[in-house]
Amino acid sequence: LRTGNKFVGYSTLVLDIVKAIVVVLYVKFNYTEFIFISSLSVFLGHVFPIWLKFKGGKGVATYLGILFSLNLVYGFVFITIWIISFILTKFSSLSSILASLSIPVYLLIFYNGNIMFFSIIFILIFYTHRENIKRLINKEENKTKIY
Repeated sequence: LRTGNKFVGYSTLVLDIVKAIVVVLYVKFNYTEFIFISSLSVFLGHVFPIWLKFKGGKGVATYLGILFSLNLVYGFVFITIWIISFILTKFSSLSSILASLSIPVYLLIFYNGNIMFFSIIFILIFYTHRENIKRLINKEENKTKIY
């Protein structure tokens, strides 16, 4: 979307979500005991791909696919927080960080389970956004237009 090509931007978003959904749902229905390790593997494979010299994406769309595959509520919590924070700030990076943080917080408040996995993913997303965080602190981050 930042390059101005909306078709390519939205196609990439959808494909990043779908690739996680396909893998995680397959494991969820066939090898339940490996659901979290496979989810982490999908995420790490996106963020640190070998064929791109470990320089991949930020992992947010892939994480969204993982969340919807694990539990629809998690996906909707993530999207709700992302949309609210984006409407308020217009910063996609900040919205992604806050939405990623919302899942372990949600689990801590309402569920008390699997917080470790989601906290690890949050830390990794925070790490992938380190340059965005610097720009946000320095008030140099660009606002995003998603339409």
